Amino acid sequence: MAKSRVFVTRAIPEQGLAAIRDFCDADIWTDPLPPPREVLLERVRGVDGLLALLTDRIDAGVMDAAGPALKVISNYAVGVDNIDLAEATQRGIPVGNTPDVLTETTADFAFTLLMAAARRVVEGAAFVRAGKWQTWGPTLLLGHDIHGATLGVVGFGRIGRAVARRARGFAMRVLFHDPNAGDDAEARSLGESVDLDTLLRESDFVSLHTPLTDATRHLIDAAALEKMKPTAILINTARGPVVDHDALFRALKDRRIAYAALDVTDPEPISMASPLLELENVIVTPHIASASQATRGKMAQMAAANLIAGLKGDRLPYCANPALYEG
Repeated sequence: MAKSRVFVTRAIPEQGLAAIRDFCDADIWTDPLPPPREVLLERVRGVDGLLALLTDRIDAGVMDAAGPALKVISNYAVGVDNIDLAEATQRGIPVGNTPDVLTETTADFAFTLLMAAARRVVEGAAFVRAGKWQTWGPTLLLGHDIHGATLGVVGFGRIGRAVARRARGFAMRVLFHDPNAGDDAEARSLGESVDLDTLLRESDFVSLHTPLTDATRHLIDAAALEKMKPTAILINTARGPVVDHDALFRALKDRRIAYAALDVTDPEPISMASPLLELENVIVTPHIASASQATRGKMAQMAAANLIAGLKGDRLPYCANPALYEG
């Protein structure tokens, strides 16, 4: 019996690839950059399954190119904003993702960025490498205290709550804003629910953990930045377009806020011509919040499990459109 044909848009960790190669006739795009649009449309023709990354736009055009044989789309990511989920659902195609697995790892990194920005770690390391360190100085690279400060968490799902748990070790006051969070006991134990304006006005650190939707695109715009303290630090490990980067540049340049630490940008990767990269009071990392060996390996296993389940006609273990299985 012939194996199912699948296209994998990038080489994921071997923990997942091994299972895919064993079960499928796998066409794997091995270039470090995503396949260009025209290549993607060509390589999906006639496939039974598709394993995509968040850098791949999987829309009606891709589904049309794949044709009626397409049984499953597996996304190597928690978010599925790169996939036209409504279109896939209408066509009866289950879409898999990798929830929960990266919660703690991403929260670790968000707090890493918070601490690095507050204590100017990147600037300090560059200062030493540039040969500028001549003596201990009482005003050298003064930063901001973390202990006892107020942390505002925008988006209080799994990752936002994990960040709030870390804040308890620093005796931080935690505010959160999330219209969808509910009023459950865990949320109340971790922080105080407030409106966004209050959070922005009172927080020393604002950490973003909201999904990208029409409502959250440019949620942090010029008006939002104006409400923040001039000593405040913004951390974004969610999605780049949640922040208006032009407004952020102006706020940082004019010192209307103190610092920003971004693991996600808009566009992504950030252009080397971006004025943000000219500023000393911003840290930009290349979307590595989930980049631990254990987490990325587990993501690969989950993505492979979704792909293989869909090819078998079984329910996806991690499905982003479970309504397909109802009724």
